[in-house]
Formats: sequence, structure tokens, C-alpha cells
Amino acid sequence: MLKKFIMAFVILASCGTLFANTGNKAEAAAYNYHIRAIQVAENHMGVPYRWGGMSPYGFDCSGLVKYSYGKAGRTLNRTAATMFYGNGYHVYSLKTGDLMFFAPTKASRPTHVAIYIGYGKMIMASSSKGVMITRTSNPYWHQRYIGAKRV
Repeated sequence: MLKKFIMAFVILASCGTLFANTGNKAEAAAYNYHIRAIQVAENHMGVPYRWGGMSPYGFDCSGLVKYSYGKAGRTLNRTAATMFYGNGYHVYSLKTGDLMFFAPTKASRPTHVAIYIGYGKMIMASSSKGVMITRTSNPYWHQRYIGAKRV
């Protein structure tokens, strides 16, 4: 009887490990494309701003995000507003790779998007400095923040 109990326990324990690892692999894959998108964006630091730009010759904010995630294997909508309304799901606690959205007023449609890179920083295409990293607490952006989405 004890042998049957031990054998049943070993089988159940190994099944539990198998199922637990499945979830971790899916989470790891999602985390990897977020990291890859950030790496792509960081590799384009200093690329100038170009309205409507979606290439290493020049990016606008949503062009950088779309390009970076595209290189990481994830297709996103083209503009900040269509990303906000059509991609991912809203989150209230930021994780690396989340998309941060900004608007002139809290009631406006999003006009700017950035990628959260962790440690209170985001990477974006700025009309004044091109692709750059800034703090999420930056007074200009902080007052225009309207929410985040995880893709």
C-alpha cells in the first residue's frame, strides 16, 4: 500500500512540475519579445525624429514602437491612438516592455507612445532629440500620461 502511495505521489508531482513549467515558458517567451523590442529601440538611440517615420532613417514615436516590436516578432497598429485602442490590455502597474501613452489632456486621444524600460525610465522618439531615454517622472511627460498597455 505504501509503495502505491509513493508511486502515485511521484507521478502527481512530476505532472505538476510539467504543467508549472508550461506557464513559465509562455511567460518567458512574452518577456523575451519585450526585451528584444527594447534592445531594437536602444540600438537606434540618437536616430532623428521624422514625422511618419518608421525606419532607422527617422522615427516618430509610434513608428519607433511599431518598428521595435515588429523586429521582435510582434505586430502592432501604426499610431499611438490605434495602439491604445487596439493592442494589448490596460495595466496599472508597469512592467518592462509596457507601452505608455500620453495626450495633451486626460480627455484627449493619445498622441504619443513610449516603451517602459524599467527603473522609472522609458524610451521614445522625441521631436526635439530623436530616439532617447527619459524618466517617467519627467514633468512634461508625467502630467500628460493617460495610461499603459501590455502587448
